[in-house]
Amino acid sequence: MSGNIPTLFVTGTTLPEAWEKAVLECWRKGVAIKTEYDKPGDPPSRDCTILWTVEDPFAEPRIHRAFPGGLEDLEIYRQEVVDGVHDHWIAPEEGKWTYTYHKRLFSYEIEGETIDQIDDIINKLAQSGHSRRAQAITWNPKLDVPTYDPPCLQRIWCRLLDDGSGGFSLNMNTHWRSRDAYKAAYMNVFALTDLQRVIAGRISARIGKPVRVGRYADLVDSFHIYGSYFHDFEGFLKMVEKRSFEERTWTSAYAEPMFAEAREKLKREKPGI
Repeated sequence: MSGNIPTLFVTGTTLPEAWEKAVLECWRKGVAIKTEYDKPGDPPSRDCTILWTVEDPFAEPRIHRAFPGGLEDLEIYRQEVVDGVHDHWIAPEEGKWTYTYHKRLFSYEIEGETIDQIDDIINKLAQSGHSRRAQAITWNPKLDVPTYDPPCLQRIWCRLLDDGSGGFSLNMNTHWRSRDAYKAAYMNVFALTDLQRVIAGRISARIGKPVRVGRYADLVDSFHIYGSYFHDFEGFLKMVEKRSFEERTWTSAYAEPMFAEAREKLKREKPGI
């Protein structure tokens, strides 16, 4: 034991390829360390610091079959992050959610004001695409330090680069303090790259030039696989070993009927419940 947390790097063309590589790299090279969520008898987690990059976030196939959860859940989560469909579930005084990423990014509350940080990113890059100041944060030191489940996502940073064909590429970085590599990271990035798409589209409308989704880079301080589910994780390892990449993934077209069902389900929800 050196006492050092491994610092790792992987890249992939598609989202499922990059996520799979990141999870496997953590499993193979991560250090054993306890967590604050361990129950008696749980093995220590496998943990690392990692930067993983998706070179073409909307290239197909876009969906990994091994992500824990259903396709309806994936679409609902995307809408929670991008559209704020469940911001009304925030009610810490009732023991409910203490935050949503959407609320912190689009309606950050500070000193009696509400700030749309995503709109600020769009305005900044529409004025000066090479700016290094186009970012949004989630952390609120007053609210998040004492809570049991503070935000994992800390910051989003965006920048435009000339794509050489008369338009621009929107590059996005996200920085996370902590991340469940297997059970959370894929869904997080599926939603955040869709937010990247929305930001690119809004900048394009502002400047009157094409803005495509560029590479997505994901930096995580603690990227971990919990010891409590090592047994379940064996299924992921067997899938990678025995199935081809095509057999481990789905296209967006395949998932669309389930996504449509999720959208109908959200329409039937009663507001405020």
